[in-house]
Amino acid sequence: MGRPYQSAAIHDSRFKASEVLRQHSALIERNEDRVHAFITVTPERARAMADAVDRKVSAGQDPGALAGVPLAVKDNLCTRGVATTCGSRILDRWLPPYDATVVRRIVDAGAVLVGKTNMDEFAMGSSTEHSAFGPTRNPYDLDRVPGGSSGGSAAAVAAGFVVAALGSDTGGSVRQPAALCGVVGLKPTYGRVSRYGLVAYASSLDQVGCLARTVQDSAVVFDVIAGHDDRDSTSLRSPCAPVTPTLRGGVDGVRVGIIRELLGEGVSPDIRTRVLEASEALARAGADIEEVSLSALTYGISAYYLIATAEASSNLARFDGVRYGHTPLR
Repeated sequence: MGRPYQSAAIHDSRFKASEVLRQHSALIERNEDRVHAFITVTPERARAMADAVDRKVSAGQDPGALAGVPLAVKDNLCTRGVATTCGSRILDRWLPPYDATVVRRIVDAGAVLVGKTNMDEFAMGSSTEHSAFGPTRNPYDLDRVPGGSSGGSAAAVAAGFVVAALGSDTGGSVRQPAALCGVVGLKPTYGRVSRYGLVAYASSLDQVGCLARTVQDSAVVFDVIAGHDDRDSTSLRSPCAPVTPTLRGGVDGVRVGIIRELLGEGVSPDIRTRVLEASEALARAGADIEEVSLSALTYGISAYYLIATAEASSNLARFDGVRYGHTPLR
């Protein structure tokens, strides 16, 4: 398995995890008030985690693939003893008694968790303006949105607050903010990454994904969090080969489809131009580009809103104010 640059440097004793954390913490302290990428920042816990990595390195032990890498986690992933709000005041005092599987896996790999990122309430939004704790702003232009609902995670990566972050994607909530913030966003294959500890939105569609500045870093995080989990009944049991080694092979001979329906009527000319520029770059790198048709995509939005809203109604009913005591019984 590969390592992000920061982890490799820490593993080789070129940097200390505590030094890397101080650099990122300084950026957070200087710019977080303007960007508002986080709901909760955990500096003391982060320092303890960084110190633990440094002790492992000093002792000659393997500190893990993500050793000392500052990471953030979307606030709908459970973190033991750290508030998990889902961007809602309904849960603003809830401290989970356990970690989500993906959180446990990145911690076991040596990551340093610096905080929980802002999001549209219960992940239902596409701009991170609809959080009970205030909006997140795009680090490149504070007058623009970072996308959503994982906008806090995307903004944290783009602003340099963290090297990578975890998010969740139901209908674009990792990929869209990644695009708006100029970072790499990955929604994995359904069932490849455990959802145990993810507060559910639409169970047929939800996936935990990652955001990073580079494809390499995103691949390393994915390799850490992917794999079967007995706690998730939808988790795939088939072997999950590491993807990081495949990056060295480039795209020579890879078939890439350009979907006709996604470049047709109603698509912004600027977006069409950028997609075609990307396809030309892939072709120059050796990929085989083909135009394909997926006519069923015309029903995609309608199907999404039927499935997602129905499942959200079921999943989120448990947070009814009457049940949780925020609304007096009548």
